[in-house]
Amino acid sequence: MGANGAGGGPGAGGAGRSNGRLRLPDAYRAAARRSLRVTLAAGAGFFLFLYGFDQPVAATYALFAAVSLAGLAHIPGTGRQRAVVLAKVLPATWALVAVGTFLAVRDWSAVAGMLVIGFALAFVAVGGPRPAGAAPGLQLLYILPSFPPYAPETIDERLTGTTVGIVLLILAETFVLPERPTVPYRELAARAAATAERCAAELARPPFGPSTATAEEAAEAAEALRPSHVPEAERPAGAGVRSRGLAHTGLSARTLLNRLARLPAVRAGRTPEDEGLDLLRAVGRSAADSAALLRGAAGAGTPQAGPARERALLATLPTRGEPPATLRRRAALLEVADAALALSTAAGLAVRGRLTDGAGPPLGRFWYARMSAPRLWWRRLVGNAGSRSVFFQNAVRISLALAAARAIAGLDTLPHGFWALLATLTLTRTTLGATWGSIRQAVTGTLIGALCTAGLLALVGTDTTVYAALLLPMLLITFTVGPVKGVGWAQAFFALVVSFVFAQLAVTTWRLAEVRLLDVLIGSAIGAVFGLLAWPRGAHTEVRRSSTVLLRTAAETVVATASTIAAGGPRDPGAPPVSGALRHALVLAETAYAQFQSEPRGPTSARPGSGESPGTEPRPVDWQAVLLTGHHVLWGAERLLAAPPTAPSERAPGPVVVAPLDPAVAAVLTRLGDRVAGRMLLLSAVLDPTGDAPRPPVPAAPPDAPETSPVEPPGRFYAVEAWLKALLQDLERIDRSSYTP
Repeated sequence: MGANGAGGGPGAGGAGRSNGRLRLPDAYRAAARRSLRVTLAAGAGFFLFLYGFDQPVAATYALFAAVSLAGLAHIPGTGRQRAVVLAKVLPATWALVAVGTFLAVRDWSAVAGMLVIGFALAFVAVGGPRPAGAAPGLQLLYILPSFPPYAPETIDERLTGTTVGIVLLILAETFVLPERPTVPYRELAARAAATAERCAAELARPPFGPSTATAEEAAEAAEALRPSHVPEAERPAGAGVRSRGLAHTGLSARTLLNRLARLPAVRAGRTPEDEGLDLLRAVGRSAADSAALLRGAAGAGTPQAGPARERALLATLPTRGEPPATLRRRAALLEVADAALALSTAAGLAVRGRLTDGAGPPLGRFWYARMSAPRLWWRRLVGNAGSRSVFFQNAVRISLALAAARAIAGLDTLPHGFWALLATLTLTRTTLGATWGSIRQAVTGTLIGALCTAGLLALVGTDTTVYAALLLPMLLITFTVGPVKGVGWAQAFFALVVSFVFAQLAVTTWRLAEVRLLDVLIGSAIGAVFGLLAWPRGAHTEVRRSSTVLLRTAAETVVATASTIAAGGPRDPGAPPVSGALRHALVLAETAYAQFQSEPRGPTSARPGSGESPGTEPRPVDWQAVLLTGHHVLWGAERLLAAPPTAPSERAPGPVVVAPLDPAVAAVLTRLGDRVAGRMLLLSAVLDPTGDAPRPPVPAAPPDAPETSPVEPPGRFYAVEAWLKALLQDLERIDRSSYTP
């Protein structure tokens, strides 16, 4: 965390005036609201048990339960959204406190538990921003009972205090200064679908193009669905069918808007049937139905699937006997229809959830539609259980660091070792640079806080009334200033908070400040060591590596798809048309990109061997353009390689045999596929973080000239050509950002 509150105007961190009144900066106002909630919950629980029931153990757990899940955790969303998450994790906190209590019987069992449970709690980040945000707080609730004294007889007080602290926090998050609700992702997707309906309607009537206002609205609607523009709490990042379907809905809506914007113009003198105007009207109706379904409108239609879907695709397939320009427009219309059908189906999954019958979309892009939630979660966990997953890297790093800290803290010469683990947990970052920066600030803040604490403890002595009076104001200041000014300020104020707490629980001298400073130094050193040894560059390297693998896997898929279509052969309707390698590469690239967005940008991110000057930030790469290209490859290959749709009465059991293309036509198609794949490989070499080879030049894309063949191509040639040409346009966005000539 940086000093976000330094300088600037009213909206950028500086104080401003509204109607003559002094107005706090927005960052401080948001932090103050959250600070007031945690202060009320922690203070009420602590004072209730300590002074009302004379139960210091329950008081300690009530305070730290509220502080851990509101101050240390970073659960995204509004107060009421966080309250829902807190209610869901309450049973998990009981289990963590109980297990931590009983494993504290021996140091070795406490260390083993820290290693296993620390890894598990960090790895739950694969479930999305909310589990990831709650994980640090849950870690603290396991760390607290895992320290001596070993007192299983106090388990009831520990659980009671934890429960009361979290319940008070839930009430505070729900009712104290509630925030304005954010726009749900479903509504953003519905707006994009409604905009697509207006675009399709304008494309289907004179002058056969979207107005300037509609085009701008379409660009804004598509941009609003970008993950970086969506609040964390609203991003569909879960493993279940509804969450996957909603993410698919947003991607389909962006794809549909993009393909409508790039639709070839209507040729003069052509009939509406030739130009596919009826199809555009059908696309508009489908998009409108999807918007209504996402908004929960009564009577909204069901997603188009099965024979209806196949008939819609058959209606847009290019046929022989038409001019090439007409066939290319029909191929582009096929891309539009496919995106509209994907949007309709994904919206149905997002709203209605898992399909339980045989009807519905085929396997392929909607592979998850009929899977149970446990199976989908298992796939998510297994897919990230490897050294190339940033979730796995983070879990290994923090679990090893916490286990090492617990082993050292078990020594008799380290009193209050809990603070050493707390320092390790709060200061270890996903990159070495960020870890070292947080340690420098934290040690400075802790030193200042220790000096203030020692002086105050020496001055006040054992008068608990003073410490009780100062605790709530100090909690309020700590959680207001800390999140805005950074970890140094937070550590300084938190040193005072813990001294006020422990001074009320037992007789305390000024040497408490000395012990806390020592523990923070030890915990910081452990965090620095494991930050150095375990993937020190975090997602900065992994996003390049995973994007490189994604582009290379996509290039293989493009070449294989073009060759398979050119050669013809059997198509099995029940088998996935594309291997799982591309989908797995997409998963790893998406997770690396998600973490990359949360990490600070360093001044030395130059690719090794690239010729970029060290110490200067290279031109930023549009990583989302890489992800969209991967999705476009996956979707197009699955659609084009699927068994051709036929009427139900004409279907025969077993594979469907597709005739090969004429050799001349096949040669044209494979050349275009090789061209697309070659450009993907060039861009992957530019992004490769290993630096094993010199950075290759990426020549400018040649003019978009129609591919010609001495033989009249069949209709499916133009469908494949449209897909490959669209991929070249996708690659231009990566090219512009990843390479500076």
